[in-house]
Amino acid sequence: MSCSPLWVNTPDRSGKRTATGPACHIRRISGCDPACLPGEGRSSFTFSASCNSVEKKIYVHLNYTVPCVRLLNATHQIGCQSSLSGDVGVLHVLESEENLDWVLSSGPNPPYMVILESSLFTRSVMMKLKNGSSRVAGIVVVAPNTNPVEGFSPHTSCPNENTGVYSESYDPTLAHCNVTVWNPLGNGLSYEEYDFPIFSLKDDNDTQVIRQCYLNHNQAVNGSSPRYPLCAMQLYSHMSAVTDTATCMRRNDINFSISPEMVCDPLGDFNVWASTRPLNNTEKGHKMWEKVVIAAARLDSRSFFFDVAPGAESGASGFITLLAAAHALRNVTQEAQPNRTIFYTFFQGVSSFHTIVLNTAHCVHAKYNSVLPLLLMFFCFADDYIVCILCIKHFNDLFQVRKLIENLQSAAAGLGFTVGEAGFSQPLPPSSFQRFLRARQIPGVVIENHQLNFTNRYYESMYDNAEYLNVSYPPNLTPEEQLKFVTDTAKALTEVATMVARALYVQAGGAENQQDNINADRQIVSQMLYGFLVRSNNSWFQQLIPSDLTSHLSKLILNYTSSEPTLLVQYLLANLTGSAINITQENCQNQREDENDKESKHMFTYMWVQGAAPPNNTKREGFCVRSTVRLSRAVSPAFELRDYTSKDYSTWTESRWKSIKGRIFLVASHELEMLTLGVGVGVLLASLLLTYIISSKADILFSSGREPT
Repeated sequence: MSCSPLWVNTPDRSGKRTATGPACHIRRISGCDPACLPGEGRSSFTFSASCNSVEKKIYVHLNYTVPCVRLLNATHQIGCQSSLSGDVGVLHVLESEENLDWVLSSGPNPPYMVILESSLFTRSVMMKLKNGSSRVAGIVVVAPNTNPVEGFSPHTSCPNENTGVYSESYDPTLAHCNVTVWNPLGNGLSYEEYDFPIFSLKDDNDTQVIRQCYLNHNQAVNGSSPRYPLCAMQLYSHMSAVTDTATCMRRNDINFSISPEMVCDPLGDFNVWASTRPLNNTEKGHKMWEKVVIAAARLDSRSFFFDVAPGAESGASGFITLLAAAHALRNVTQEAQPNRTIFYTFFQGVSSFHTIVLNTAHCVHAKYNSVLPLLLMFFCFADDYIVCILCIKHFNDLFQVRKLIENLQSAAAGLGFTVGEAGFSQPLPPSSFQRFLRARQIPGVVIENHQLNFTNRYYESMYDNAEYLNVSYPPNLTPEEQLKFVTDTAKALTEVATMVARALYVQAGGAENQQDNINADRQIVSQMLYGFLVRSNNSWFQQLIPSDLTSHLSKLILNYTSSEPTLLVQYLLANLTGSAINITQENCQNQREDENDKESKHMFTYMWVQGAAPPNNTKREGFCVRSTVRLSRAVSPAFELRDYTSKDYSTWTESRWKSIKGRIFLVASHELEMLTLGVGVGVLLASLLLTYIISSKADILFSSGREPT
């Protein structure tokens, strides 16, 4: 059986009939092999191959689709979804904002599936499409190959507005960004609710196919309406949860089947932490250290589209700096342990509406009677003219805050960058530190690369990537050579990590004359930048994780709304702060150093990693890493207390879904559809009538003469 063409005798924009270019690709990716031959008067496609599936003849499935998904809190829902069977619309490529009239009023074939270039993905355009949702079936945003120069941030202009320390009851003059609008480019699109699906597509062959299908079928010529058949698209992204968190959690609870079907999940993951001294992981062991210094960084990021949150400046630059500082302190803290314990903490859920931090703060307060300055790194990105501003809020312990500032300034001496201090009236920028301060007044500072509003033009967007951090490499380098290449960004972050490490050591009571021996490693920072922002599946990362986690490195670039960064940071922190010990794999996996060891698992964590592969050998030389790295559950207390309408804790949940996909195909006119339906009904009635007549006359029609005895 031969393949019927997707479209036949369709002229291109010049009026000639052709089957070259991206139009040919549309059949190849669907499973048929077209003989794409140019020339006038030909059909667009002629086929010599056979297709086994009728479905493949009709639909062309899109290979790379990233949706906007639905999120819920105590009062409402945000995000996007399709209907249960997917939403279908006629394709329309929006060329300018003035062209919106075709979609919203004058176009004769609604609803439309609107294709947006990234330059038109603005609040003005999106709100007009949202308000005209009866004529809009969905939206596809074509992600560019380079970042938009003008900047883009789908977050609000005042992040942390209702979750931070500033409120109507505490310092209302600083609430609602009255003093500083932190994110002036924020358009708030991530916090809107849309009644139709919104997808992102890469600017690749799929989008070229879509554009060609639109040009061949849907583009109006000389002001006249396009004629059927028209090119249409169907998007599937139906979300199971609706209304709010209380509703979806109640529906989770009333499912009594053997395999209950959940409709939503609380936003959460695991925090990663380690200490410079082994800490007994029992209730009694929590009382060992009364005074600690905490260095913390956020671990996650967010964007408008699910699964595309590179978080280069907003997340990765901060936790890479802290990892490098922890590595710089490994030897010196083992040889000359300071008086106080340093905690390295990586918080999950900071960008996802600050779901986690307060719970961790309560945990710290319960275990330690006196918590010394809390140092949090947030947006600690550095460039050629490194300026890290210390945004300070003075609370009850001004002496400790001043001491930490002086330690940081002293540690930065000779490193080639400036450490500035914000004025007394300047509020703290959006950070998880504010959630700690709501629970308890802890002295501390926040390290930033700005004094007033954000310098990040792509805050919480898909464009906060390696390109924005200027993590680039000379041409013709192999992946292995890129892994080892020291970029300018790596050099800058290395100096910031050196400052942080030196200040932490002195703040913890270490000798100041040891500062010159504390230096972050440029090569380590370079490899982390490459692994977290460019290619996670690299030889260095492979050495530091167990073999059963190698599948988590399959993605080229990590997404910081998933669990992969947590796993990698856990193993990186263990390798950078711990030590390799000579024990068997069995003992390592059983959390012990020998057969008689029953206590070390309370003090250390043991991880068997696969190690490097020797030259000309595929078998890796695994080893055991002993460290103080541990995980703590990062879930809002609202879900532990089952208080889903809480005003004190975050209540954000994420809806579940079953299918995310998109496809394009041709649709006939409504008249032809009705005619086809009418003919079908007529044939059905005629066949029923004919069957009735034949059945009623069966004894006559099918009788035969009696056979002789």
